[in-house]
Amino acid sequence: MRTKSLKKNKINVVTLGCSKNVYDSEVLMGQLKANGKEVAHEEEGNVVVINTCGFINNAKEESVNTILEFMQKKEAGEVDKVFVTGCLSERYKPDLQKEIPDVDAYFGTTELPHLLKALGADYKHELIGERLTTTPKNYAYLKIAEGCDRPCSFCAIPLMRGKHKSTPIEELVTEAEKLAANGVKELILIAQDLTYYGLDLYKKRNLAELLEALVKVDGIEWIRLHYAFPTGFPLDVLDVMKREPKICNYLDIPLQHISDDILKSMRRGTTKEKTTKLIKQFREAVPEMTIRTTLIVGYPGETEENFQELKQWVQDMRFERLGCFTYSHEENTHAYNLEDDVPEVVKQERANEIMEIQSQISWELNQAKIGQEFKVVIDRKEGNYFIGRTEYDSPDVDNEVLIDASKTYLKTGEYAQVKITDAADFDLYGEVVN
Repeated sequence: MRTKSLKKNKINVVTLGCSKNVYDSEVLMGQLKANGKEVAHEEEGNVVVINTCGFINNAKEESVNTILEFMQKKEAGEVDKVFVTGCLSERYKPDLQKEIPDVDAYFGTTELPHLLKALGADYKHELIGERLTTTPKNYAYLKIAEGCDRPCSFCAIPLMRGKHKSTPIEELVTEAEKLAANGVKELILIAQDLTYYGLDLYKKRNLAELLEALVKVDGIEWIRLHYAFPTGFPLDVLDVMKREPKICNYLDIPLQHISDDILKSMRRGTTKEKTTKLIKQFREAVPEMTIRTTLIVGYPGETEENFQELKQWVQDMRFERLGCFTYSHEENTHAYNLEDDVPEVVKQERANEIMEIQSQISWELNQAKIGQEFKVVIDRKEGNYFIGRTEYDSPDVDNEVLIDASKTYLKTGEYAQVKITDAADFDLYGEVVN
């Protein structure tokens, strides 16, 4: 017998995937709250909105499993309605409607007004920058653009997010001011491609000008750059980074590979020589900069020779932060026409080898930090430690600083001067300096 749920008209937003999805969920929740709706993030509610990811196989699988899990709850009477939005829904709506027809409705990435209507709410245009943040109170993501115009062969993002569309500087400043008024001290700038920012609106790459405007916002202490594309990177950004203390000496720049023939097949618009030169320019302009990158191994046609070249390059470049993914064969991408000829087990072995090298590099770089002092922001308390980050580390993906909670009391969201006393591969240990 079905039992109707008791929590009437509470909307539970469930977020899967990347920081761009986190941002989209926060905007949705802000709109719902402005409409007088009771809304929560990943808590219980009788109406569920699942914001899906459709980027690579693992993410798609997680999204489908989450939908099925909530459909079982709907069947059991634990929830009344289930709506699905986000990238998976954008990319595979007809397939999903056929395979999981009992979902109340599917919405794509650009259909927020329609989703709100289905939830009994109106889209309010005047809510620039109004959102319910789900991150710890001290930092928030600031999405400066949507979509991507790059032709990378392996990537399905343009299929799901459309063409690049920059948000005007004045709107982003308004949003940053509202976040700062709510206690946010760190802005993490995100987009599918930061490098392209402004080309559509201002007919030039305008990231530097945006940064100049954002540093003037009172209350913001750190501004961090995520997801810059290497080709056409606006070098004037480095001058602003060097000059403005609020801009973290940090750049996330996914490079994906280094072998020329793989880069050409990936349609990255660059070469090993140009990429290596760019990284050297970064290091020369801002010597203290931490560079984070991501790589893909097992791309179609990647030979052992290509992989050895990549491995050697990782050793030579000594990136402070690095992540490695195995290639995922995605339909409707350019690379889908190529034979996915590197066996899964080989892909995984290659990824493990890269991460072993990176682990050693990270350990060596961390050992050099022992005895040094850093400004650290406290994100949370876990067990016997307060967990914080330096300006060289982004939440969830980078190193953390652990401070013994029995010796010092710290508040979440506050900054402390910390001396590093010990270091592991990806963690630092420190004590507060009075």
